[in-house]
Amino acid sequence: MKPKRIGLISDTHGLLRPEAAEALRGSELILHAGDVGKPEILETLRKIAPVVAVRGNVDTEAWAHALPMTAIAEAGAAMIYMIHDVKEMDLNPATARFQIVVSGHSHKLGKMERKGVLYINPGSAGPRRFRLPVTVARLNLSSTPYGVEFVELKVYH
Repeated sequence: MKPKRIGLISDTHGLLRPEAAEALRGSELILHAGDVGKPEILETLRKIAPVVAVRGNVDTEAWAHALPMTAIAEAGAAMIYMIHDVKEMDLNPATARFQIVVSGHSHKLGKMERKGVLYINPGSAGPRRFRLPVTVARLNLSSTPYGVEFVELKVYH
């Protein structure tokens, strides 16, 4: 069975907050869009659900070289293309038959549709940057249009 409840997380930068892990509970698959920071973060997430992760620009240590720069996740009826920085994408996702692109890097949560492709950035779940919210996202592929819920984590640092 292909997963339909997908947890999206990015830019943890070495900090997996308990609130982020809790928000991802119930996911059947977790996609980490890069800037993981520490391998323990992926190990912890794997205790919740299978994980697909890509390498971000801060993932430069030896352990991170095992992470791909891009990845493909098949979930529900959707093919999902993953890349840390969407500006570095070197393919046309619509032509390549992807329904969803998941990225991070900007630390700004957002979703938009372009040429039939849903682009999602779950925002940053790691150390707070600027005045941006600390967030993860939940993607529900049970119906179309696909449901995207952003979860702002209640954090005080």
